[in-house]
Parts: sequence; C-alpha cells; structure tokens
Amino acid sequence: MSALPSPQSSQLDRNWGLVAAGALMGCVAIGVVFSLAVLLGPMGQATGWSRAGMSSALTLGFLTMGVAGFGWGALSDRVGPRPVTFAGSLLLGLACVLASRAQTLLQFQLTYGVLLGVAVSSFFAPVMAATAASFERRRNLAVSLVSAGVGVAPMTMSPLVAWLIGHYDWRTTLLIVGVLAWVLTVPATVFIRAAPVATVDGNAPATATLTARQALRSKAFIVLAATFFACCAAHSGPIFHTVSYAVGCGLSVTAAVTIYSVEGAAGLGGRLLFGVLADRVGAKHVLVTGLLIQAFAAMAYLHVNQLDGFYAVAIVFGMAYGGTMPLYASLAREAFGAQILGTVLGAASLVSGLGMALGPLLGGWLFDHYGSYTWMYIGSMAVGLGAAAIALFFPAARRGGKDDSRLPTGIATTEPVNDRAGG
Repeated sequence: MSALPSPQSSQLDRNWGLVAAGALMGCVAIGVVFSLAVLLGPMGQATGWSRAGMSSALTLGFLTMGVAGFGWGALSDRVGPRPVTFAGSLLLGLACVLASRAQTLLQFQLTYGVLLGVAVSSFFAPVMAATAASFERRRNLAVSLVSAGVGVAPMTMSPLVAWLIGHYDWRTTLLIVGVLAWVLTVPATVFIRAAPVATVDGNAPATATLTARQALRSKAFIVLAATFFACCAAHSGPIFHTVSYAVGCGLSVTAAVTIYSVEGAAGLGGRLLFGVLADRVGAKHVLVTGLLIQAFAAMAYLHVNQLDGFYAVAIVFGMAYGGTMPLYASLAREAFGAQILGTVLGAASLVSGLGMALGPLLGGWLFDHYGSYTWMYIGSMAVGLGAAAIALFFPAARRGGKDDSRLPTGIATTEPVNDRAGG
C-alpha cells in the first residue's frame, strides 16, 4: 500500500507556468520542423531540388536533435533548464532566417537540418525533465500537457505556413516563421524554472542510487530507448509524407494540410487522455496499448483515398502517436532519480532522433524509386508492432506508481534548485 502524499510533496504539483511555457515552446519548435512538409512542393518547383534531397534536411535535423539533445540534457542537469532553452530559442529563429537565404541544397540542409536540430533539441530533455521532477500525483498529466504543444503545432503553425506560402514565396515564408519563433519562444523561457531537488528531512540534497553512467547501462534505459527508437521510426514517415500521399490521391494541397491538422488535434486529445489514464493504471500499460493502435493506424492510410477517410485514420493515428510520446518521460522518472533525469532523457532523445530520422528519408527514397508510399506504410506497421513488443520488457513500476524506489526512505522532493540552476 503506497504512502499518502505529504503536504510538502503535494506542493510539487504547482509549477503550471513551466507546463504552459513548455507547451508553447514545443508547439513553435515542432511547428517549424514540420513546416517543411508544407513547403516541399513550392520549394521543389522554385529550386529544382529533389524531394529526397529536401527531405534529407529533416533527416539531418532529427539526427542532430539526438546528438545535441544528449548534450543539452546533461547541461541542464548542471546549470538548469532556463539558460539551455534560452540558447535554443535564439538558435531556432536563426536557423529559419539562414535557411530562407540558402542558395544551394547543401546550405539548406545545414541550416534547416543541422542548426534547426540543435535548436529544437534544447526544448525536449530539459523541459520534460524539469516537469517530470516537479510533479508527483499528476505527473503523467503534466508531461502530457507539455507535450500537447506538439499536438497544437499542426493546428496552428501548419495552417499559418500554408497561408503564408499562398501569399509569399518560400523564402519570405521561412523568414517570417523565424521572426515569429523568436517573438514567441524567447519570452517563454522566463517561466522555465528548474526542477526540485530531492532532500532528506529538509536538509542536504539526496543522492540517487544510480549514477548517470550506470543508468544508461541499465535494462530499464535500454528497453526505454529501444522502444522510443522504434516508436519514432514507425510514425515519423507517415507524419511527414501523408500530406504528399494525400495530394497523390487527388486532394488539393489545402485539403491535404487539414489532414495534418486533424492528426495534431487528435494528438492533443490523445496526450490528455493517455496522461489521465497513465496516472490511473500506469504508464507502461497505456504505452503498449498506444503503440499497437499506432501500428495498425499507420497501415490504414493505404485503404483510404478520400478526405473523410483520411480524417478518420488521422484521428486514430494522431491520438495514438500523440498519446504515447510523453509517457517516455514519465517512465524514465519512475526508474531514475530527478538529478540525472536530464541526462537520461537526453540520451533517450538521441536514440529516438535516429528513429525519427529514418521515416522522412526512407519515405522519400521509396517514393522516388517506386512512385508509391505503400512500402513506407507497411514498414511503419511492422516497426510499430516491434515497439509494442519491446515495451513489454520495461521493468514494472512500484505499486502505487511512485518513483522514489531509487532514493533513500523518507525523501520529500521539496527543496527548489538555486538560481544558478534557473529557479
């Protein structure tokens, strides 16, 4: 039987400013990343660059997100999440501005791929780690709300980019997006407060049982990272290429973009629903179920060619992939102490970034060689089923869903990090 939460620990569930700011920053960052899906056609017509070449910019971006995310996560454990996200906000707008001036495909790949990847990766691990450590009873809901910003992106940034490209060329569109990214994300970093540090009896910070190196070699991390990789590999291709697939089925670009928006809206609902369910029945069970739904929904895209059919599949697919994504942070917090959580999530984002990088690249390659996205959707289902199977091996959480099993008895995570860490 789990212990009742103490008055001190209940104070953890109050950092909602962090949740709101994290959601906003995630919305803008992911919205910028997937703006490329809307710009592919106009950019190809204006520049003559191949679809695979332009898609590879996103592949480079996800690869960079993984490598840089590990560094940002480890740095946030040392200096706090606020300076990390501030630097990322500056780089986010800069990447768009420089990409809008690119004269060659290589320049575009380096700016919209590598530099943008460095920027976006500064938001995931630091903010998710701070959120997961700042909430106890409503942890899954809190991390789901932060992640909900990603679900809002298709309903906000994508229609905006579609409207802009209808009035301006792709260069001006990217320039406007870059300036908007600065305006929205830089002020939001003020609300990114550091995660609480575990203390024993109100005295010195407690030390987690595992070091960061030990954690990254543990079974829990290996299973978590492998599941994260396969999950992202399964859904990244359909997310990126479904707009182009729908256009190939005869839909207009404007109508096809609304499919992406429906996915995002469903993802927003999925994050909230899965977060509430995970707080009740456990994150692992909800994750496995969501991964199974995601796998079959990806395959279902092959069986639709009208807008209403696309909407139906997008609702299920978006809810599944949107709902599963924030659960990895919650599972990591169940297995590891808050003091190394930024490093753990950064390492997990490195592996997941590799998975995200596969979808756009392979989807573009398959389309260029076979003139069809059929094999991409079949492969997405197979990899998605594999992700669900791997997730079954994640160590079960303690009864009651608490995550203090790696900390000394009697710890209450109530002492805030000092100003050096951004508190």
